[in-house]
Amino acid sequence: MYIYTNPNPDGKATGDCVIRAIAILLDVTWEKAYTDLCIEGLMMSDLPNSNTVWGSYLRNLGYRREVIPNTCPDCYTIRDFSIDHPCGRYAVCTGSHLVAVINGNIMDAWDSSNEVPTYFYKED
Repeated sequence: MYIYTNPNPDGKATGDCVIRAIAILLDVTWEKAYTDLCIEGLMMSDLPNSNTVWGSYLRNLGYRREVIPNTCPDCYTIRDFSIDHPCGRYAVCTGSHLVAVINGNIMDAWDSSNEVPTYFYKED
């Protein structure tokens, strides 16, 4: 199920999906997620919303990356993922968008349930 969630302090819903998703996933403020990812990015000489930066950040917190099976690469959606994962906290990536899925709920500033995920991070 999609639940509108936008921790951005100005209500912005574009350009900061990584910050929003990490804040939602970790239940921290947008500012804390942004600051932590900026520090991680600085240490890696990369931008805070780079897949390598936020992936490293999550791995350091005990998350691990898993790939979505390639059985139906164009028809398996974030909605399907949320149904298949009714428990737990996940960062789900489409390649151009990151969204938090928590206990089967898609938590985002817009309904991304029809997007096609490629991989996800989950708590180990």
